[in-house]
Amino acid sequence: MRTLTYWQAISEATVQCMEADESIFIAGEGVDDIKGTFGTTKEAFARFGANRVIDVPNSENATAGFAVGAAACGLRPLLVHTRADFMFLALDPLVNLAAKWRYMYGGDKGGVPVVTRGVVGRGWGQGATHSQSPHATFAHYAGLYVAAPASPADAKGLLVQALTGDTPVVLVENRNLYPLTGEVPAGATAIPFGVGRIARRGADVTVVATSLMVHEAERAAVQLAERGISVEVVDVRSLRPLDDRIICESVARTGRLVVADTSWARYGFTAEVAAVVAEHIPHALTAPIRRLALPDCPAPVSWPLEEAFHPGAGGIVEACLQLCGQAPGDLPALADVAAGFQGPY
Repeated sequence: MRTLTYWQAISEATVQCMEADESIFIAGEGVDDIKGTFGTTKEAFARFGANRVIDVPNSENATAGFAVGAAACGLRPLLVHTRADFMFLALDPLVNLAAKWRYMYGGDKGGVPVVTRGVVGRGWGQGATHSQSPHATFAHYAGLYVAAPASPADAKGLLVQALTGDTPVVLVENRNLYPLTGEVPAGATAIPFGVGRIARRGADVTVVATSLMVHEAERAAVQLAERGISVEVVDVRSLRPLDDRIICESVARTGRLVVADTSWARYGFTAEVAAVVAEHIPHALTAPIRRLALPDCPAPVSWPLEEAFHPGAGGIVEACLQLCGQAPGDLPALADVAAGFQGPY
């Protein structure tokens, strides 16, 4: 099978779906730029031009509103936000219109399958208003599907599913994953929402993660294997719907759970996973659940503070060692995932 980068997989899914369905169009700030939204919209603009790849001004709320109207009339909008923080301005159309459309109108009205891509990711100098991962915010609302793919294959497959399905979808992409490579099917093969995957098999502790933290969990698992700790990494793929079954089955095998996320712990993804396990299989736990997430404050600006603020593989290693009753010892520090970032944005 071919190997593509994460951004190439998104680009390929977009072009293949647009070729198959003339009703799909892209709208976003800078989607026609020479860089093409980190490369993900460049090929689509080259193929289909400004009629179907539409640059818009800073107008997140208005763009989401017209996209809902376009979808209600039979078109399939793909909205792109190069900074997911500003998707908060699109909450009203997406939550009060798109998510509720089928439930409010029913009958032959169907749904409004607006697909929204939001780019998140740390670097240095971004500050508190440019460093947020809003996936849990959108996943709170019934009627939306929300996913944060961790691999190139899932980035393509989930986007294909979103662009061919009938439910409004929010896809959150961590910018630090764009250079990641992996095997990707050549065809436009959809991956269903609500079905997780075992990214790495293990027996001693389960790490449930999403997006970038799946990659970090896999790095941590390699290092923990040197200490004789076998880590199972569960990539949930989508937050809503969430694959409760794969989470509970893994924890039932290992008896220990670490949940890792790029956002805050309270009321977020880590809290939901912990609740699923506590409600369904509390008897399986041989140790308390550990959650690895952001400190409970907005993001700092400087590079050293960002290194301390954002969770990573090192934190997962420490949490797993503690759950297994082992001291940190002399394991070497793992390189920061954003170490090569040139910044500030």
